[in-house]
Amino acid sequence: MKCPACGYPESKVIDSRPTENDSIRRRRECLSCGRRFTTFEIVDVVPLVVVKKDGREELFDRSKILTGLIKSCYKRPVTGEQLSTLVSEIETELLNSLKSKVTTEEIGVMVMERLKKLDEVSYVRFASVYREFKDVDTFLAELKKLQKNLSKKNP
Repeated sequence: MKCPACGYPESKVIDSRPTENDSIRRRRECLSCGRRFTTFEIVDVVPLVVVKKDGREELFDRSKILTGLIKSCYKRPVTGEQLSTLVSEIETELLNSLKSKVTTEEIGVMVMERLKKLDEVSYVRFASVYREFKDVDTFLAELKKLQKNLSKKNP
């Protein structure tokens, strides 16, 4: 941080405290001239853009994932807290990836991976909508893959 008085590029932090508007107030002292000054530090959040199947772009909205999960978990032994945690995990992973754009396909795969571990029936429901099964044979093929994976886990 440059000193506003002499322009020296280094200073030491004397005091730090949070403010009401989610920033941090820092009291600094210039290592060259000794002058004290205050800075405010805020998190610069880069918005995450979702690229839809038709090429449209819109801002990431976690409630859309949650809505889809609630529908696929209807009358299943899955709690709202589990779904909220699942959505938070996905959102955190996307934000930590430092990508500015993500496709709906990437998000769908992330949801299905986690949902498969949480509840197989809900996974099949979600996959049937997400993968747009065209006929019964495609649906049965997905069920057979799931059954094969389950039999590997439980010999």
